[in-house]
Amino acid sequence: MKIAYQGEPGAYSEDAVAAAFPEGKAVPTETVRGVFSRVGSGDAAFGVVPLENSLAGSINETYDLLLNEGTLRIVGEVIVRVDHALLAQPGAKLESIRRVYSHPQALAQCDEFLAELGAEIVPVLDTAGAARRVAEKGHAGEAAVASVRAGELQGLEALAERIQTYPDNFTKFAVIGDRDPGLGPADKTSLVFAVADRPGSLFACLEPYAIRGINLTKLESRPRRDKPFEYVFYMDLEASADRPEVEAVLGDMEEHASMLKVLGSYPAWRG
Repeated sequence: MKIAYQGEPGAYSEDAVAAAFPEGKAVPTETVRGVFSRVGSGDAAFGVVPLENSLAGSINETYDLLLNEGTLRIVGEVIVRVDHALLAQPGAKLESIRRVYSHPQALAQCDEFLAELGAEIVPVLDTAGAARRVAEKGHAGEAAVASVRAGELQGLEALAERIQTYPDNFTKFAVIGDRDPGLGPADKTSLVFAVADRPGSLFACLEPYAIRGINLTKLESRPRRDKPFEYVFYMDLEASADRPEVEAVLGDMEEHASMLKVLGSYPAWRG
């Protein structure tokens, strides 16, 4: 079974594929949009895409694609520990590094270390790709922020390990598809909604969850791309969408929301 992921061998997304689908064939894909395209076309059975980092926050591109792209939904989640290292050519010295490549999220997660390093920061598509770029260019003054494993695959050395600003760094990945991947019974739901333009609409959308005792674990607003200066709200709740009380709440929400879409019901990660 082919599982598409964004990045190259050694990427954290590949680790997420291995955790969710130990017997699956991980298929590297250049972009998150490309993962959606592969799954949507049937070229891959499922995709694994980054959804949120515990330090840097939500991956907005993924949420936008879930809202706007076809019928794909979240059918599972995986949480991977992220430990970043500064990777360079064998024999390079930390004080000689003048340029650092990595994904923007990884760079943000290591902001304090990189500020002290004082090197030029260059964003690229993914962490493992940054490691490959440094290996191919062969400049002793260039380095990448990626996993130690990504460095080993490219023949690079770790000049410093666990360089993220906060040691406990995790990334949540969404498994996307149009069918059940068999990861377990659903006990979590993600959805997106926009409220009607009248006083009390947001409160009216949220109050039924408190009344029915349904716990919310995420609520985040994002600009609505098709309507300037209007917003959508992304929400996670600890219940499957097919439970009667959740169905009732969704019905209540529809009376006060101008848009409502369930992004998926799926098993919460317990790895």
